[in-house]
Amino acid sequence: MILEKICRYLVIMFLIMLIIMILLWELKIAPLRSGGSWLSIKALPLCLFISGSLKGNIRTFQWLSLLIPFYMAEGIMRLTDINIASRVCATMEIIISLALFISCLCYIRIRRKHKLS
Repeated sequence: MILEKICRYLVIMFLIMLIIMILLWELKIAPLRSGGSWLSIKALPLCLFISGSLKGNIRTFQWLSLLIPFYMAEGIMRLTDINIASRVCATMEIIISLALFISCLCYIRIRRKHKLS
C-alpha cells in the first residue's frame, strides 16, 4: 500500500515536471520562433491526465503509459538540433519521460497484484 502511494506520487510529480519543462522549453528557453512557439500545446494532452492520476484511477495510468513514448521519441528527434539549449531540454524531456513511464508501469503492476490477491 505504501509502495503504491509512492509510485502514484512519483507519477504525479514527473507528470507535472514534464508539463512545466515542455512549457518552459517552447515558450522561454529555446522556442522554435522568437516570442514562443505553438509547440507548447503539446503539453495539453498531459494536462488531461492530472485529475485521474490524483484520484488514482488505473485506467488513467494505463493511457498515460501509452502516450509517454511519443514524448520520448520527440525528445530523441530534437537531440539533433543545432541549439545547445534545445538539446539540453530534449535530454531533460527524455529523462523525465522515461522516469514517468517507469513509475506508471510500477503503479499499474502494484495495483494489479493487489487486485489479484
